[in-house]
Amino acid sequence: MKILITGGAGFIGSAVVRHVLQDTDHEVVNLDKLTYAGNLDSIPVELTEARYAFEQVDICDGVALDKVFNQHQPDAVMHLAAESHVDRSIDGPGDFIQTNIVGTYMLLEAARRYWSGLSADKQQIFRFHHISTDEVYGDLPHPDEVDGDLPMFTETTAYAPSSPYSASKASSDHLVRAWLRTYGFPTIVTNCSNNYGPYHFPEKLIPHMILNALSGKALPVYGDGSQIRDWLYVEDHARALVKVVTEGEVGETYNIGGHNEKRNIEVVHTLCDLLEELVPNKPNGVTAYCDLITYVKDRPGHDVRYAIDASKIADDLGWKPEETFTSGMRKTVLWYLANESWWQRVLNGDYKLDRLGE
Repeated sequence: MKILITGGAGFIGSAVVRHVLQDTDHEVVNLDKLTYAGNLDSIPVELTEARYAFEQVDICDGVALDKVFNQHQPDAVMHLAAESHVDRSIDGPGDFIQTNIVGTYMLLEAARRYWSGLSADKQQIFRFHHISTDEVYGDLPHPDEVDGDLPMFTETTAYAPSSPYSASKASSDHLVRAWLRTYGFPTIVTNCSNNYGPYHFPEKLIPHMILNALSGKALPVYGDGSQIRDWLYVEDHARALVKVVTEGEVGETYNIGGHNEKRNIEVVHTLCDLLEELVPNKPNGVTAYCDLITYVKDRPGHDVRYAIDASKIADDLGWKPEETFTSGMRKTVLWYLANESWWQRVLNGDYKLDRLGE
């Protein structure tokens, strides 16, 4: 199968590219605009020597998209290209509207034009897999506020997005489902919980805390850190996504979660404990990594709790996460300690060079 992966130089997208290329039956066309978080260093060069092509294209450019579809003739699309940082969406929502809504519309139309020209047999095989977030569902009650069983997000949970980011992703989800119902275009949607792991852009919580701690900088925690997220190791997510695009049923939605609900402050303390063990020689002036924790003003509209019920994908497709929170966090910290050259290039901005011959 030849899969067109949009946003394949991003955090989750590059994990999907790496996973797909491990199967010699698959080919990858990586389509990425290479905005600030797109990093071709996240895909080892040896994986790109065969069964791989890269196209630097903006998903809002319909002409360029048509050219890519006509040239590469993919059997499926995995759409991961998106603006995804909540804080950035609060400061500048326009980019999120343009990329996540307009870009998804442009990609849907380019893919539909291509699909309409395929033979009946190839139309039956083709899939458009839209990768989204659990943030479209809004938030859930905190355990401190509930007696008895806690609710979780299911595939039928009503949408109630809280931020410009999640609202733009909710909009794109609706577009994808409308293209299925109106045009019969073969789409599948997945909604995932918070990802973490190797190659994560340093602005996100876990890598930000790791790198700040290693530098002896403050570890800023919003509010009192009681917000709860379900944490999913990115390579587990990549396995789930490939299973969905190859085995999932058209028209279905699958929630993907890690079964790891943790308060943000627990995540930060876990990282501090791991660094105490793995990097006992601390920066000058630091007695304990946890001493760097600083509480800052909470984010506007900050969601209280996310929790994914991932029983459907387990029952229908046989997927379950392999990593626990303990094993995945250890792997993540060890990766950052072993790959300073990668994250230093990101921090310095050098990752934009070399791989494109600039």
